[in-house]
Amino acid sequence: MGVPVESRPIRRALVFSGGGARGAYEAGVVRYLLEELPRRLGKPARFEIVCGTSVGAIHASYLAATAHQQEGRGQRLVDFWTGMRVEEILPFSARDLMRLPRRLLGVRRQAEAMRDGEHPERLYGLFNTAALEKLVLQAIPWRKIRSNVREGRVEAVALAATQIATGRVVIFMETQNRDIPRWTRDPTLVPRPTRLLPTHALASAAIPLLFPAVRVASTYYADGGLRLNTPLAPAVRLGADRVLVIALRQDPRQAHEAALSEQRVEDYGSPLFLFGKVLNALLLDHLDTDLARMRVLNEVLADGEKAFGPDFTARLNEVSLRERGQAFRRIEDLVIRPSADLGQLAGQILMNLSEGQSRSPLVRLAAHNLSDGQRTPESDLLSYLLFDGEFCAPLVELGHADARAQEEELVAFFTD
Repeated sequence: MGVPVESRPIRRALVFSGGGARGAYEAGVVRYLLEELPRRLGKPARFEIVCGTSVGAIHASYLAATAHQQEGRGQRLVDFWTGMRVEEILPFSARDLMRLPRRLLGVRRQAEAMRDGEHPERLYGLFNTAALEKLVLQAIPWRKIRSNVREGRVEAVALAATQIATGRVVIFMETQNRDIPRWTRDPTLVPRPTRLLPTHALASAAIPLLFPAVRVASTYYADGGLRLNTPLAPAVRLGADRVLVIALRQDPRQAHEAALSEQRVEDYGSPLFLFGKVLNALLLDHLDTDLARMRVLNEVLADGEKAFGPDFTARLNEVSLRERGQAFRRIEDLVIRPSADLGQLAGQILMNLSEGQSRSPLVRLAAHNLSDGQRTPESDLLSYLLFDGEFCAPLVELGHADARAQEEELVAFFTD
């Protein structure tokens, strides 16, 4: 942790955001990074650090576990997404819909059982995610994470999850150096060096209320996106000098956002529409705030060198290493964002599905809700839950196209 920045190679980090089925967008970006960009670079696109929250935790685990593989990693991840069928991944029949009130009442019985000493692997969630969990277990060679970290193919892997009992974000991490004496002064962000297992990623991806919370050791965890939907801070703390972030929301400064917000008010009478917006708020992304803070620090270091000489940063770090255990450094960032609203994309796909294609009662319910007078064909809720090739394939293509559109910036990112 105390090695001077100038004396070591550049460390690059890839940071994945959370967002359920929206993660198919990240798969499209990854396919471009692993399979097309290297032809332009003349070398593989290597990341020393990978971090992720929610579905991003699954992607971070996949990259770390397959770091020893040479070809096809990006396409296999795409195939994982486009081969999904929502009625298989989230089986939710008409009978399940009718049983919802009884399932809600069942929460009390589960609480009473826990008071009697029972500690189930999963807590209550509206959906049975056993099929999705099985697919994740089969798609990732989990045991290879440790050997790839030990052999230096990747230096660190970090997955963020929210500890339900305390509300703190726990960063489960596997690194070459497990000794992290000084991580951060923020008591709500807790590092936990460990051997990464499927339960860590599944805990990070447990969307509140929808997916069951997951027990890790003796404590239950839910979606890390509740507090840290884009884990930029762990990447910085682990020593990244350049950070590539894949976001799952458009730039919030989009000019049309204000007009749409007024138009959307008329749609709030729809429970599914409203719940989707509430879920967006729960998983609010602080990425832009974190990036702004990091860029201000870059400017402070640059201004300090102008004002006090080129040795300003080195002199500052003599104190910083002694007091904080980490050196200040400039960190470059590059963000790939969706060029389209993923909630609207989900709505458009639902509207185009015929009755025969709407195989799942959940999809049919959402499609009926959209056709019931809404002015904006949005389905934010389904954009988190539509684990189906009908939705995922267009997201993959969007992510691939958005990454390709930033090819020049990506070339510069990987150029030493």
